[in-house]
Amino acid sequence: MPIDIHTRMITLIGKPLGQSFAARMQNAAYAAAGLNLLYFYTEADEQHLAEIIQGLRRMNFAGFAVTSPNKVAVLRYLDALDPLCEKIGACNTVVRTPAGQLIGYNTDAAGFYTSLCTEGGVDIAQRSFFCIGAGGAGRAICATLAHYGARQIHIVDRVPQKAQDLVHDINCRFAPVAHFAAPGDFSALAKCDVVLNASGVGMGDSSGESPLPATQIQAHQLYFDACYNPQKTRFLLDAEAKGCRILNGLGMSLYQGAAQIELWSGEKAPLAAMRRELLDILAEQEKRSTQAVQGGVTE
Repeated sequence: MPIDIHTRMITLIGKPLGQSFAARMQNAAYAAAGLNLLYFYTEADEQHLAEIIQGLRRMNFAGFAVTSPNKVAVLRYLDALDPLCEKIGACNTVVRTPAGQLIGYNTDAAGFYTSLCTEGGVDIAQRSFFCIGAGGAGRAICATLAHYGARQIHIVDRVPQKAQDLVHDINCRFAPVAHFAAPGDFSALAKCDVVLNASGVGMGDSSGESPLPATQIQAHQLYFDACYNPQKTRFLLDAEAKGCRILNGLGMSLYQGAAQIELWSGEKAPLAAMRRELLDILAEQEKRSTQAVQGGVTE
């Protein structure tokens, strides 16, 4: 759909964003649904968040999306929060009302739940989980697990206070099932059913790295990485080599993106078109990777 005076904009605010497929997926969805929206990127961290959001209030935006490292920091700049978003303590989706009010939501929770259950085949109730990362994605993931009856959730973060804060919030707001693990302490991991990487390690500048020593991996576990570019991070490759089932964040991104569209537009998201676009992107990436290995990449 051509851009005109009635086009409402949406931007994703985070850093880094080079690995994101969100703009192509979202814009393909708008075209398929006939929505006069435009999605683009704004690469910025917490340092400039206040100024950016103040500007968005005065412009023709339907809202905006938020990713690492801004999902918690953004809360202080919003006018109201959806109850689940407030309970989670992190926001990835903001709707701008006609009056310029900014309302925060968290669609990561719904996206993660749908992906883990339908694609990962996990029944959350009474299972034990080990989550690496206590930032915005980790908050949504752990809150979802607690909400749906997880038996135990062990949480570790390279910044201990972040993990301690998340453990406290989960235990107070949901159920007393969260446990703190100090950085480098993976002693509880062997007894867990699912191991989750919500740290962001493995994408962007940390591509090829893993937050978990491969020696800690147990063959009976499912390994989930919230990252989807690359499709298989070092975290997932190490787990796959040990015979584990693995799941990346592509499904989580798809389902949470669909929920975002419905919040911004009030229309049903064209899930099939979104999935096709993501698969096309992945196929293009695989082709480029193959060409690079064969020395056949051209400018």
